Amino acid sequence: MKDTFLSARLVEPNLIRMMLFTSALSEKVNAILSIDHAESFVLSPSRRSSMNGITLLDFKLKEKLPLGHSYYLYLSHFGGMPLDVSEATTFPDFDKDYSYGGDDLGATYSKEKTSFALWAPLASSVLLEYRKNGDEQWTIREMVRSDKGVYRLEIKGDLALYHYRYSVVNSEVASTVSDPYAKCSGPNGEYSVVADFSKLDISLNEDKLPPFDNPLKAIIYEGHVRDLTIDPSTDIVHKGKFLGMIEKGRKSKGGHPAGFDYFKSLGFTHLQLLPLADYKTVDEKEPNKKYNWGYDPQQYFVPEGSFASKLEDPLSRIIDLKKMVAAYHKEGIRIVMDVVFNHVYEYETSIFEKIVPNYYFRKKNDGRLSNCSGCGNDLASEKPMVRKLIVDACKWWISTYGIDGFRFDLMGLIDVETLKEVEKNAKAMKKDFLLYGEGWNMAVASLPLGNQDNASLLPGFAFFNDTFREATKGYWGGDTSFQQIFKAGMSSMCLDFIIPKRFVSASQSLNYVECHDNETYYDVLTKKSPDMNEDEKLERAKGALASVLLSFGIPFIHAGEEILLSKGGLGNTYNAGDKANMFPYEKLDENYALIPYWKSLISFRKSIATYNVNEPKKIDVAIDIVDIGEGVRISFLDKKLIAPHKEVSIFFNPSNNDIPLSFPQPVSVLFGVNGEADKHKRAEWILPRHSVVIVGF
Repeated sequence: MKDTFLSARLVEPNLIRMMLFTSALSEKVNAILSIDHAESFVLSPSRRSSMNGITLLDFKLKEKLPLGHSYYLYLSHFGGMPLDVSEATTFPDFDKDYSYGGDDLGATYSKEKTSFALWAPLASSVLLEYRKNGDEQWTIREMVRSDKGVYRLEIKGDLALYHYRYSVVNSEVASTVSDPYAKCSGPNGEYSVVADFSKLDISLNEDKLPPFDNPLKAIIYEGHVRDLTIDPSTDIVHKGKFLGMIEKGRKSKGGHPAGFDYFKSLGFTHLQLLPLADYKTVDEKEPNKKYNWGYDPQQYFVPEGSFASKLEDPLSRIIDLKKMVAAYHKEGIRIVMDVVFNHVYEYETSIFEKIVPNYYFRKKNDGRLSNCSGCGNDLASEKPMVRKLIVDACKWWISTYGIDGFRFDLMGLIDVETLKEVEKNAKAMKKDFLLYGEGWNMAVASLPLGNQDNASLLPGFAFFNDTFREATKGYWGGDTSFQQIFKAGMSSMCLDFIIPKRFVSASQSLNYVECHDNETYYDVLTKKSPDMNEDEKLERAKGALASVLLSFGIPFIHAGEEILLSKGGLGNTYNAGDKANMFPYEKLDENYALIPYWKSLISFRKSIATYNVNEPKKIDVAIDIVDIGEGVRISFLDKKLIAPHKEVSIFFNPSNNDIPLSFPQPVSVLFGVNGEADKHKRAEWILPRHSVVIVGF
C-alpha cells in the first residue's frame, strides 16, 4: 500500500513485534502467522500503541517460537512480510540451546563420501550447491537440519576437488556463501573446494627443530611474504609467493645472499609472517593490481591465494605453504603466524553475517556495532561459536601447517577466556608454542580482554611493550630525558623499578623499536632531526636495535630494520604498494657491512644464560642497571649465568659526548662499536658517543 511500511520482528522467544508506518490503520486488527508456507494461525495483539503515524503491535505467543522455520506474517488489508528472527541470537538461552561442540563443521572428505555440515541456527533452509572441477552447472541438494541448528548432507562418491557453496535462507532472504570452515578454496573465496588432505602429507620437518624450552630464547624477525621476495633487483623466481621465500642460492645485484639464504644467516629463531590466511582486498587473479598486507580476513582456515604459485590449482596454496614451513623448520627456524581474529573488513558483506545474522559481531550497550579497532567491526570472540571458530582455526594451522606461534593482531579486542582456550590447545599440541600480541587497551567491555592491563590473567602470553618502544626511540633519538624509562624497559618491566611493574615475568615483555605498521626508526630520526647526517643516523639506529637485542624480555626485529630501512616517512603502509613495503636488497648491498654486527650481537645474547631468567625476583639479583652520566650500564651479577665469562657489563651511550669509564680491574672489549672484540685489557676506557659496547673478561 502506498505510504505504508510494515516490519515484523521476533523480539523475545514468545513475542512478535510489528511496526507499521501508516495513517490508515483501523481500530481492530489481527494477524496471520504462516509457518513454512503451509500451516497458519491467527494472532491477536496483546499490546498496541500509536503515535504520529507509527503503530506498534505486540503478539504474545503461548510458547517459544522454534527457530529453523520460514515465518511469514500477514496483516488484514495491508499484506504480508517475513518475520525477522535475527534478534533470537540475543535471547538468554540462545547459546545454551544452539552452541555446537562437534568437530565436523565444514566438508569431511573420504574417498567413498563427503559429509557437509554448516551451523546456521536461524536459517529456515540451507541448500548445498556443488559441481565437479571444470563444470559450469551446479547440482543443488537440500540439507537437513539437525540438533543445535547444524545443517547436514552426505554425498556419496569421491568428491575430491569438487567446488561447493551454500545457499542460506534467513528471514526469507537467501544468501550464497562459501563455507566458513572450508579448508580449501577457489580464487577470492568465490567457492569452497573439497580437498583430500591425505594426498598432501608433506613432512614439515618438525623433528629438525632445535629444543625450545623457554620463550625468552626467542629472537623474532617480522616480515611479509610478498614484501620479502618482490624486489626486482634479486634473482628470486617466485616473487611475492610462498615458494619465493625458500629459493636457495639467490643473490642481490651486489652478489649478497637474498631471500631464504639471507634470512637463515641472521640467527633469529622465529620468523613472524604477516597474515597467511586468506584475505579479501587483494584480487588473487590479479595480485599486482591492488596491494594489501592482509589485515582484512576472509577465510580463517585457508591460506592466501595470491601467495600460491599456481592459482588455478586450489591445492597449490596448501602445498606451497607447507613447503615453505618445512624449509625453515629444516634450518631450525620456527614460523609464527600473524592472526587477525579481532575484526573483519565489512560485517555486512561477511559470510558470518549472511549465515547467522546478528551473532558474530560485538555491539555496544546502545546496540550499535562496535568498531574499536577503527579497521572494521569487532568480532564477538566471547560468544561460544565465535570462540569455537577461533580455537578451531588455530588448531588447524598448528596440526596441518606446523605453525609454531601466533601473533594476535589487536589482541586487546579478544576476550581472555578465548585466548586461554587457544593457549590450552596450542600448548597441548606443541608445548613450545609461542603466543603474543598487541595488548592495547582499545575497548570498554564488561568482560576481561587481552590487553596489557590484564597481563596477570594471561601469564603465557607476551605483549608488545610500547613503553619500551617509545623510551628507546626517544633515548636513542638524543632525548636523554627518557633515560630512566629506558632503564625500566630494558629490565622487562616485571619489577617495580623506576615505574610500577606491568608484567608478571620477563617473557611477557616483547621488546621492539619498529614493526610493520610503524614508521621505521630511520624515518623517525630523519623526521625529528632533518639536519642529522647519515653517519649519526646509522649510529643511533644501531644503538636502538642493539638495545632491543640486549634487553630482558623477547627481542623483536622488523625486516629491514637491520639495514636502516626507509619507507619514505610513511607509517602504516598496509596498502601503499611494493615501493613503500618491499625489502630493499639494494639497501642491503649498501649496508651489508652491518650484518656481521647483528650476527655477533645475536650470538652474544644466545651465549648469556641470564637472558633466559624469567622470574622477577631472580632477575632482580642477577642484573644491576645504573646511570653513567647520560649513559646506562647493565652489569651481570650472577657469575654462574655468564660462564665462561667472569665479568660482563653492557654500556649504552646515546648522548653526543664520549663517556670515560674506569674499572677496578682491567677488562677487554667483548663487543665493540662495530661488533669487534679487543682482547687487550685496560682499566680505563672511553665509551664513544652514540654507541653500545660490551666489556668483560
